[in-house]
Amino acid sequence: MKKIFLVVILGCLLFSGCQNKSEEPGVIARVNGKPIYLTQLEYKYDLTHEGNGGFVPSVEQVRDEYGQILGDLIVQELVAQELEQREIPVSDKELKDAEDEVRSDYPDDSFEQILIEEYVDLNAWRSQLKYQLAMDKFYREILRPEIKIDYKEAEQYYRTHLSDFYMPAGFRFIMVKGLSKDLVTKGVELYREGLSPAAVSAKLRNVSVREIWIRSGQVPAGWKPFVENLEVGEATSVITQKNEFFSLILNEKKKATLLTPLQAYPTVEKVLLEKMLEDKFEAWLKNKLSVSNIRISKELLPEMEQAGQGSSLPEATKAE
Repeated sequence: MKKIFLVVILGCLLFSGCQNKSEEPGVIARVNGKPIYLTQLEYKYDLTHEGNGGFVPSVEQVRDEYGQILGDLIVQELVAQELEQREIPVSDKELKDAEDEVRSDYPDDSFEQILIEEYVDLNAWRSQLKYQLAMDKFYREILRPEIKIDYKEAEQYYRTHLSDFYMPAGFRFIMVKGLSKDLVTKGVELYREGLSPAAVSAKLRNVSVREIWIRSGQVPAGWKPFVENLEVGEATSVITQKNEFFSLILNEKKKATLLTPLQAYPTVEKVLLEKMLEDKFEAWLKNKLSVSNIRISKELLPEMEQAGQGSSLPEATKAE
């Protein structure tokens, strides 16, 4: 996607121009007449730097990031307009359902409270959510139906990337860790009785149960005496290392294997689909830019006005 956005980003950096004095305050660009506001750009910039307290970027860094974010916003707006033209825009119900799904992860009214604490405007959040839904819908309903993956193409990809489908030998363990030997021993018993890892942890406080995968030849030296003769289903005695107590249950011994074309197909299909979708989107975006009227305020990148490179901009893209 970086390659795709670069097309627009370069346009933003090279072709900013004079601001129209009659322009609505706060408008930094227009895409086929539709405004993009400074508040949208600032919202995405703040999200990018969330948690970077104390870091003070240079003016050049801020300007560069603003240009990249504006490129993203222009792409998102073009996608939203395409859906409108095809009469399949993101509906109010789709937006509400997506918002409700996010809210369901937060108890009571804590969602709004978190937004307030993070200084996030709810309307700005909804606007960005709608853009994301539009992008997902564009890929799902417009680009994806146009793509057909030929089995011969998938087979060719498999044969030229065989190393990607080589599965190394290794061991899959269940690690039961606790604050004492007794707790670990009890945790192992409960797990082997059929309790799930979550159920064991819920039943025994301060005991964790998780699955780990270790390649052959990479088993820690301190573990080797405990696991080298272990059979599937067996557990080691309680191991003590650096004030930690844990036991390993051998869940699987896996030999090195090469996935067959049939086994590898879902992975191959996913890789090919992502590449085809990216190519399709890039071609659509380049064409859309050539016929769109995109006006960008020089107030965002004032020094670029003197670059004198406006001649390479698509004719439909202008500066204000």
